[in-house]
Amino acid sequence: MALLSLLDVYVSFGGPPVLDHLNLQIEEGERVCLLGRNGAGKTTLMRIAAGESAPDTGTVTIPEGVCIARLTQEIPESLPGNVRDIVTSGLRDDDASEDWEKDLRVDDLIARLGLPEDRAFDALSGGLKRRCLLAKALAAKPGLLLLDEPTNHMDLDSILWMEEFLLEQKIPLLFVTHDRAFLRRMANRIIELDRGKLASWSCDYDTYLVRKEELFVAEERQRAAFDKKLGQEEAWSRRSPGARRTKSNARMEALIKMRAQRGALRSVAGSAKMEISEAERSGVRVVEAENIAFAYPSGTPLIRDFSFVLNRGDKVGLIGPNGAGKTTLVKMLLGQLAPTSGDLKFGTKMEVIYFDQMRDQIDDNKTVAENLAGDSDTVTVQGRSRHVISYLQDFLFDPSRARSKAKVLSGGERNRLLLARLFTKPANVLVLDEPTNDLDAETLDVLEDILVDYAGTLIMVSHDRAFLDNVVTSTLVFEGDGIVTEHAGGYTDWRNELARIAVAKRTAAIGTAAKPAAAKSSAPAQAGAKLNNKERKELETLPGKIEQLEAEQAQISVQLGDPEIYKDGGAKAAALQKRLHAAEAEHAEALARWMDLDARKDG
Repeated sequence: MALLSLLDVYVSFGGPPVLDHLNLQIEEGERVCLLGRNGAGKTTLMRIAAGESAPDTGTVTIPEGVCIARLTQEIPESLPGNVRDIVTSGLRDDDASEDWEKDLRVDDLIARLGLPEDRAFDALSGGLKRRCLLAKALAAKPGLLLLDEPTNHMDLDSILWMEEFLLEQKIPLLFVTHDRAFLRRMANRIIELDRGKLASWSCDYDTYLVRKEELFVAEERQRAAFDKKLGQEEAWSRRSPGARRTKSNARMEALIKMRAQRGALRSVAGSAKMEISEAERSGVRVVEAENIAFAYPSGTPLIRDFSFVLNRGDKVGLIGPNGAGKTTLVKMLLGQLAPTSGDLKFGTKMEVIYFDQMRDQIDDNKTVAENLAGDSDTVTVQGRSRHVISYLQDFLFDPSRARSKAKVLSGGERNRLLLARLFTKPANVLVLDEPTNDLDAETLDVLEDILVDYAGTLIMVSHDRAFLDNVVTSTLVFEGDGIVTEHAGGYTDWRNELARIAVAKRTAAIGTAAKPAAAKSSAPAQAGAKLNNKERKELETLPGKIEQLEAEQAQISVQLGDPEIYKDGGAKAAALQKRLHAAEAEHAEALARWMDLDARKDG
């Protein structure tokens, strides 16, 4: 049964149509990811699907009894009441459940999302506010859940919990996300909104990227052939006026249609062309922290005994729960906040720019161009003077958008504006707090490329697993209780390291447990028969078998730490878990057998 049907939906805000007679149908069991450029109309489509706005023309059909709930992209500035009040407000009036069942559902959601039920909504951090609003949407027991950038401002633990919860509950989804790891694991269908049209891709994200590139190449070839044909016909019309009046009326009419067709074509939006204005190189040693700690008065320490050396060119990512102290640590490393104990040493010639997670550096009452350059018509980038409109076009703002007030910008556009503004300032230390929020996939790719090539020092707070993997050279992980540890590589490298440690601990534990049993069984054997030929051969082959089983356990643990294996709903992960348990049992048995034979070999 279709949970949602959009037929011939058309929306325009005065310019080219945002939704151009598109059709969409979502069935039970589908988890559909909606992709598209910032400003393409994704949020407009989500609002129409949720019944919050109506299309100019077209029909929206929702079967009777199907509840659609939506988690919005923007967090409300203020909502009255505490967490329990907000979550309870998501319960439906037409829900036939008993009151005790509703109360139990609210209690369960608050507990699962780790929410402080008595705290006022307005006192929550951005991440907790989003988790509270997610709980409110889930309280309605929706038949279809709409999620607009659900991972924004959420820490990794919350994102991973949400993935598990949504997969476990099998809630049909229509969601917009910039988080490629979340997309890979959750989506079983991808739809793309491009120039008002909707295309459907029944495949995973990586296959979609390949097919999309093939389609783009074919479209460009087709466009080039059309333009060549149009040029030939235009040349004919200019040199053959006599023919136009006699026998070539049909050809002339075809040319007029081609002109109209070319005028109606909407070109693919280009890619952003970002570049960072680099300052004079800093000293080799940027910051050195020795046993630093920080605690607010009468509060639990956020940082304990942390030592760290940041050298020029390092690219460091910070991972940890919301409220763990990531921003506090960044401020200490920048010299904006003094540690309560320990020593900090700073290098020379540091030029820092800071990307604020809440985008507070943008003045909504000024235009986009004024936010960038004030009253000036030009900006200086890499020592070159650029016209402000031309520079904003590099960040995908067309001239009309550049002259609009900043308050009308979408989340992704605000993000691009702040990047455009910051990248005009020369810097050799770049600090980015959640830079990926709301950005479309193409802009993310461009930002990744320039950060990888950036010669300066980068400190980045992010919950985007794919972005961390592609950019950072090391990761600082907030383990809890004020403990911060450093790990080489990005998110996946850290998870693989944890998996290897876990395997080593399990192996050691199994070996310890096997020793008493081996000793017990070997005691009578030592006084008894020597090894026969078969047992001697078995003793020779067992070390290789044990090593092979240990390698297999390590490989499976690494695979289980990869979010991509869960995109089929968890079937592959379950099979790997089953094999891991079997390999552990085989390893314990082989180890005990080897210890028994080894003890008897000299008997």
